[in-house]
Amino acid sequence: MKYILSIIMAVALSVAAVSQERYEKCELVIEGDTLRYCALAPQSVEQNVNYPLVVFLHGAGERGEDNQAQLFHGSQQFLNPVNREKYPCYVVFPQCPSGKYGAYIDRPLSLVPQEMPIQEQPSAFIRGVHALIMKYLAEQNVDPKRVYIMGLSMGAMSTYDMVIRYPELFAAAVPICGTVNPNRITSAVTGTKWSIYHGDADTTVPLDGSREAYRKLRSVGAEVKYTEFPGVAHGSWNPAFSMPDFMSWLFAQRRN
Repeated sequence: MKYILSIIMAVALSVAAVSQERYEKCELVIEGDTLRYCALAPQSVEQNVNYPLVVFLHGAGERGEDNQAQLFHGSQQFLNPVNREKYPCYVVFPQCPSGKYGAYIDRPLSLVPQEMPIQEQPSAFIRGVHALIMKYLAEQNVDPKRVYIMGLSMGAMSTYDMVIRYPELFAAAVPICGTVNPNRITSAVTGTKWSIYHGDADTTVPLDGSREAYRKLRSVGAEVKYTEFPGVAHGSWNPAFSMPDFMSWLFAQRRN
């Protein structure tokens, strides 16, 4: 009887440990600016094995200084035990500070693609995200050919900005309900595979933000998938995360 109870207690402790698995809160100081981010490592890190790095950029509603709100959307898919086993990887969720707008120094006056800013200098947030990626490449066993970036809404705008500024870094990019000035997209980004999602009933970020990006990416020779959800408003990340190939497509990508 004591033996059976010991087994039950051991199983319960094991389940509790898994259920309490959490992202680690971290900070990185770059040129006087502090980037807060949450980090997740593979369940077990093997020597001489390089793992993918996933960078997730949140929307405007998750800005702040608590280093927690940015986990509201998207973080659980990387804690899913099946995904943890099938797709071991490093994951980072940087948090954009209150009052800032991700890739843009000021909030764009219009989110219509052709009216989006063409900003020559990166914002402090973008500089921080770039520095964080370089830190992981230098200090962790990250596969430099398997760095992935994704974001929703404001984070999707930052996803476009990051790949346009640092095209040599990313194997795959997943902008969800975002927008970008298509004039910024050039053949330099064709080394990155793209998967774009948007709801066709979105009244927050114009649907043309994704449609125009898709057309321009195709015209410069990029490999790009485009998925439009009928009747879905701004929260198109929910059906996007539920796509059967969302994770498998992402982790299949590798830079040449």
